[in-house]
Amino acid sequence: MSPGLAEFRRYRDDVIARSQGIASVTRVFVGMGTCGIAAGAGDLYQALVTRLNAAGRDAQAVELVKVGCIGMCEQEALVDVQHPGRPRVTYGRVTPEMIPRIVEQDILGGEPVTEWVVGTITDESRPYHDLGFFSKQQRVVLQYCGFIDPEKVDDYIARGGYAALVKVLTGMTPEQVIEEVSKSGLRGRGGAGFPTGSKWRFARRSPGAKKYIVCNGDEGDPGAFMDRSVLEGDPHAVLEGMMITAYAIGAD
Repeated sequence: MSPGLAEFRRYRDDVIARSQGIASVTRVFVGMGTCGIAAGAGDLYQALVTRLNAAGRDAQAVELVKVGCIGMCEQEALVDVQHPGRPRVTYGRVTPEMIPRIVEQDILGGEPVTEWVVGTITDESRPYHDLGFFSKQQRVVLQYCGFIDPEKVDDYIARGGYAALVKVLTGMTPEQVIEEVSKSGLRGRGGAGFPTGSKWRFARRSPGAKKYIVCNGDEGDPGAFMDRSVLEGDPHAVLEGMMITAYAIGAD
């Protein structure tokens, strides 16, 4: 194993160990994707900071987390509260005027403001599974959007991020990677749904020594907002996928 990969594994183990301590604090999530910011999430975040700072010692066991879009855009701006060992509670259409009561009654007091609750989360892969429209959704690509801080690589690593890249670089040839992706049935996220393994195989076999990876986040199709969600909410998943692709097709 190369020194770099060995160092990454040590760092990953340390990140996972530290992340386990997060379970002992109350976490407050603020949706800061494009939809959230458009609905005033920036002002909400600052209102939370101000109110928690004023609470002083009582708020020391509270962590504020900026997250991407979790999918309930019609309820933005969203503020979620998760106490240790309890389901995560979501407040919808939150305004700065609602923050003092949410802080005092729920974040510090532990009692949800029931009339403002729009959903609860007990399973990250199926958020809001108790709500009709969301009950049939099984998140895969977007499974960590709304649960991790997209600007903190440690959040991604703590959930297994970059482990696939390590596996590829330490134990698989480019051809094996392409074959694995082909067998998985993975398809492109555009309208054509083109098989990813075939696309990678064509790229690897194409003439010319120089290959490039391009991230297409155009969202040119009407109503297509899927790329924005993953790029804002879980960007390291995109970067890791691009690195694996580069290794598979021979791009440097």
